[in-house]
Amino acid sequence: MKKNLILIGMMGSGKSTIGKEISKKSSLKFKDTDQLIESHEKMKIRDIFDQKGEVFFRSLEEKLVLKIMKSSGLVIALGGGSFLNKKIRSEVLKNGVSFWLNWKNDIILKRIINSKKRPKLDFLNDKGVLKLINLRSKIYFKADCKVNCDNLNKFQIVKKILKIYENKTNFS
Repeated sequence: MKKNLILIGMMGSGKSTIGKEISKKSSLKFKDTDQLIESHEKMKIRDIFDQKGEVFFRSLEEKLVLKIMKSSGLVIALGGGSFLNKKIRSEVLKNGVSFWLNWKNDIILKRIINSKKRPKLDFLNDKGVLKLINLRSKIYFKADCKVNCDNLNKFQIVKKILKIYENKTNFS
């Protein structure tokens, strides 16, 4: 049974893009938890936040992520806030190999600051977003592997992650 490869990190860190590439270059099937939530609710994440609230969203996120974690042989892109949930984090650390896609703050800031699909950012200025990044980084740090992505293109990131993943899953 092949352990799941889990991608964590801030919104805009490239989890979905990297996850799809990893899937193409491996036998792992790609799942994006934000997409699973959107198809479950038949609405965009931003609309779920607006209409049903963050508490509803986080509860549904927990249920769906814990369910998908029961599968194996997947590459899973977690939503930016998922790994902050203790139950999800525990399951990921127990039954997967987790990779934190880490970028310099200013790179993340540039990628996400004008995004209309990221509900957490509606009320935050640059300083607020940096505070959120720093808060989440303290939790992301608990991932199995930290991948510094700053000077790498997506193919280099994928290659690096697959090499680490293969080593960890072949000898564990």
